[in-house]
Amino acid sequence: MDMKTGELTGACPFTGEGGTRPLHGRTNKDWWPETSAVEVLTGEGRNADPYGDDFNYVAAFNTLDYAALKADLTALMTDSQEWWPADYGHYGPFFIRMTWHAAGTYRTGDGRGGAGSGQQRFAPLNSWPDNGNLDKARRLLWPIKQKYGKNISWADLLVLAGNVAIESMGGPVFGFGGGRKDVFEPETVYWGTESEWVDTGAETRIQPDKNWELEGPLAAIQMGLIYVNPEGPGGNPDPLLSARDMRQTFANMAMNDEETIALVAGGHAFGKAHGAAPSDTFSDSPESEDLSKQAFGWLTDQAEIDAGNITTSGIEGSWSNNPTAWSHDYFRLLFKYDYELSESPAGAKLWTPINPEEADMAPDARDPSKKVRTIMTTADMALKMDPEYAKISKRFYENPEQLDDAFARAWFKLCHRDMGPIARYNGPEVPSEELIWMDPIPAGSAPSDSTVADFKAAVLGSGLTVSELVKAAWASAASYRNSDHRGGANGARVRLAPQNGWAANDPDELGKVLAKLEELRGDLSMADAIVLAGAAAVEKAAADAGHSVSVPVTTGRGDASAEQTDAESFEPLEPFADGFRNYLKTKGSVKTEDMLIDKAHLLGLSIPELTVLVGGMRALGAVAGNTGHGVFTDRAGQLTTDFFVNLLDMSTKWSAADGEEEEFVGTDRASGAEKYRATRADLIFGSNSQLRAQAEVYAEAGNEEKFVADFVAAWTKVMDADRFDLA
Repeated sequence: MDMKTGELTGACPFTGEGGTRPLHGRTNKDWWPETSAVEVLTGEGRNADPYGDDFNYVAAFNTLDYAALKADLTALMTDSQEWWPADYGHYGPFFIRMTWHAAGTYRTGDGRGGAGSGQQRFAPLNSWPDNGNLDKARRLLWPIKQKYGKNISWADLLVLAGNVAIESMGGPVFGFGGGRKDVFEPETVYWGTESEWVDTGAETRIQPDKNWELEGPLAAIQMGLIYVNPEGPGGNPDPLLSARDMRQTFANMAMNDEETIALVAGGHAFGKAHGAAPSDTFSDSPESEDLSKQAFGWLTDQAEIDAGNITTSGIEGSWSNNPTAWSHDYFRLLFKYDYELSESPAGAKLWTPINPEEADMAPDARDPSKKVRTIMTTADMALKMDPEYAKISKRFYENPEQLDDAFARAWFKLCHRDMGPIARYNGPEVPSEELIWMDPIPAGSAPSDSTVADFKAAVLGSGLTVSELVKAAWASAASYRNSDHRGGANGARVRLAPQNGWAANDPDELGKVLAKLEELRGDLSMADAIVLAGAAAVEKAAADAGHSVSVPVTTGRGDASAEQTDAESFEPLEPFADGFRNYLKTKGSVKTEDMLIDKAHLLGLSIPELTVLVGGMRALGAVAGNTGHGVFTDRAGQLTTDFFVNLLDMSTKWSAADGEEEEFVGTDRASGAEKYRATRADLIFGSNSQLRAQAEVYAEAGNEEKFVADFVAAWTKVMDADRFDLA
């Protein structure tokens, strides 16, 4: 990496092969260096949320006049505005695209993206080429957002508007769950390292001849796209290559082939693509426009707008001859006609039917008296040309009622995949059916205080060590991701495939612990038993270090079954690295210490919480593989500050123990004798100035009680991270 620019050097820009990459890739400042540095006001613990920490959005949402809101949204669909007229006199297709692109950034790799916090309002998403002109869709919604205020978040409104749009055009809808709380600043998400937005001819992230695959956790095929380039990979109009890209990107966004096809066909039942003029005739994106444009981008003059001469994707035309009504014409037209490769006025590649009948032509978006040919993109042609896609497409064509159901369910999943369990859903349209991708968990029951006390005593007398119990509880709870609210201790899925086989969890040791807890738990749920056993171990470790402490545990967790667990969908949650346990699968394209920070971010932890948990876990000997790395103490298993005291002790000299600088040895400066072994996830707490400042606090004499109290608070936060049923 070039230390001045942060650029990768001599490496694949997507996998980082040959070097490491920055944790979060390019920042908004990289793309728009002249943007005002508003973020300086959110540093040092200051909150950007104008409602403050005490605002309960769910409670506000549940006071909403939901029927009135939907009625206003329905009326908006056909209330065409002069400054941005509605195609065909109906904004429905426009809002469907807005919703799709708000939700479609979700990826399974790290659970980030999606519609959960209204990020489409902020850079970089508000200025991605694939989101062209969606600034107008959000501006059309502003009067409704203004009317209902804090009772409807932008995040919820961006999704609900798409649902109402589908309903207003007669399409099938499965349901809606509210409760997405807005944030008021861009979230930190790794979108890639490329220096250019998507461009025809640009290399994509899948290049088999170069052994390039999509770098986890990325899902889109190029920077600035939601999914794939509709013209084909890098603008190459090859339907089979397009199918390859679609299958991979949609899979990384939690969709199988059937769901992918249902979404494409259902979404393209409505509206049109825009490519009426070369893109260089339009202005810049919202984030780079002049102040006078007021966050509008991609503008042209009003006469061109009135005429419908708008360009976003560059492709021009509608897929259906009935673009504002739910129908099955998409597949009817796809299979009825042969298509030839054509070009839009903007120069984009598309496919048009050969000798279409007039009845199968579409109305002009501005003049319904005119008829124009329908179109298909290269991605659409993939549904006909790819053998596996074609089987499903033909089945939907021949059984349209199956498409109705599949689209409704796939759309619901698209819009709610990052919402987590159904306990987080609110409103009158939450479906009664709990789907497997919601990670269902049976309701648990709270045991009596005496039952809890007897169990904890039995656990401490079982022969299981503090380290073993702490590691099992951490393995269960720390699978949680606050990005998409998956994982966590509730459900005890750590005892099921695939989690019980994850290398980070030390499967043999975990199996031994779980077997003993199963033997001892009685009427306790296994989920509660695991957390209670961890709490008992922490209490013992604190007592052995001279501190009396009670670790709070909110019981009432349930146990999920294998039948309630979509094992395949949990595979992306397997930790590549977990610095809290000093676990690293293999050296990757991101520095080990950065992966620790990323793990803390996914757990919703602060810098002090990250620091105290690492120090405590090391003191407890809770290290993956029991390697001893980072266990800077001769009294492992006691909750002491020894990790910090000994890390900062100047009598120890550190040096790399391997060529990759992943393992380090600490030797006595005077004698040269080896004292400790460490990893990058240990030494970062002495190397990084901010983390060292935290470590110094816990190494100071007199802060031992503070350390124990802070560790217990942070530990409890992780154990309870997924208790949405308590909200």
